[in-house]
Amino acid sequence: MKCEELLRELDFTCIRGSLDREITEVVYDSRKISEGCLFICICGYNVDGHSFAKEAAEKGAAVLVVQKEVELPEESSTAIVRVEDTRYAMAFIAAAYFGHPADRLKVIGITGTKGKTTTTYLIKSILERAGYRVGLVGTIETIIGERHIPAENTTPESFLLQQYFKEMEQEGCQIVVMEVASQGLKLHRTQGFTFEIGIFTNLEPDHIGSNEHADFEEYQACKGLLFQQCRLGIINKDDVHAEAVLKGHTCRVETYGFDPEADLYAENLKLVNKPGELGIDFVVKGKKIEDTGFRVEVPSPGRFSVYNALTAISVCRHFQVEIPQIQKALLGAHVKGRIEMVPVSDQFTLLIDYAHNAMSLKSLLETLREYQPKRLVSVFGCGGNRSRLRRFEMGEASGRMADFTIITSDNPRFEEPLAIMGDIRTGIQKTEGKYVEICDRKEAIAYAIDHAQPGDIIVLAGKGHEDYQEIRGVKYPMDERVLIAEILKERAEGRS
Repeated sequence: MKCEELLRELDFTCIRGSLDREITEVVYDSRKISEGCLFICICGYNVDGHSFAKEAAEKGAAVLVVQKEVELPEESSTAIVRVEDTRYAMAFIAAAYFGHPADRLKVIGITGTKGKTTTTYLIKSILERAGYRVGLVGTIETIIGERHIPAENTTPESFLLQQYFKEMEQEGCQIVVMEVASQGLKLHRTQGFTFEIGIFTNLEPDHIGSNEHADFEEYQACKGLLFQQCRLGIINKDDVHAEAVLKGHTCRVETYGFDPEADLYAENLKLVNKPGELGIDFVVKGKKIEDTGFRVEVPSPGRFSVYNALTAISVCRHFQVEIPQIQKALLGAHVKGRIEMVPVSDQFTLLIDYAHNAMSLKSLLETLREYQPKRLVSVFGCGGNRSRLRRFEMGEASGRMADFTIITSDNPRFEEPLAIMGDIRTGIQKTEGKYVEICDRKEAIAYAIDHAQPGDIIVLAGKGHEDYQEIRGVKYPMDERVLIAEILKERAEGRS
């Protein structure tokens, strides 16, 4: 491909050499530099691609794209292109390199603090039931046809994202539904194309720190960038930050929520409590819906499950999906690690959830408390080499909200599990909550199952979709679903 074609949509200055040349491939990883490539020098948190400029020239790179000065040998024929931000430039270069696949797909982007993962799967489920072929990009995985690719980032780097779009197009996908993290927006990973629909779920303080967002205002502003890059914005009208997130938007706007003024809203909520399963039932009303509305049941508890379902319904009605298809898809939708019910007994309910900070754990336990369990049992740990404050806060949240807490281990990384558990205990001891400490996670889960009482709700929090335990730089296989199956098998064999 001609270099000029790759740079066509960018403002740039050629400060060295000629751009009248063929590019063999586009590279942003210094380990993949090859003769004739275009190498984009990205400023990462740990590595600066500009430091590999000389090496790239020596290996025969045709063009370097930079945002600051680099020095090359005088005899080098490598051209240098200067742009304001190489991450921003990479998004447009990647889109051109892969032939702008997003222009031929309907891309749906979801941003917000909570609900992104669940909502992407709900939308995918409904649209596929209606006959569409749908790709997915998110926190858990990327799905392209029958391929499931584990995710490293919620929103991949722009080059990888465009590669996924191309592969989805080749697979026959018509629609892509993806999670759009604030960090992804901040780092321009979703530039280079226009979203058909952008969605805002909610906003709460999160992801604020040295390597993420400087403060809540920046976090909020980054979320809002999605609505300057989509044709239609679908917004949670009930969220207090909705207006601020929409500041500067360039799209049409629709709303959803519990507010009857929303374009789509829910009313007449009823809790569903079946043996070993929790859910919620409600009526959907709004513009372009018959006055009586239609009833929906989702096999997941709480008001946030209603919000997730409303979001999915709002989107899918733009693809002419019939109401019965929506109802069936929502009733059968399950998302790995997101309030995931695991069948163990008709006497009590056991579920797995990704809640891994105090805010999400508190919200989850408050929701489960509405189902009036005999006891609410919380099993969780905290990750090592992360904020100690999170441990204190999660311990306090569980101590106040749960009837009983089982403190265990969760990705200790390079810290001692017992030290992490001690910090959680410190948080619980600020409350009157009862607890026990069992370091081995399988033993902790077995204890919860063996001591369960009729009517209990047991939540295994923190791991969610993860299928590993990270210890001293090594990820060992550990899937809570497998652990539960092993425990039940061992108990059955013991009885026999």
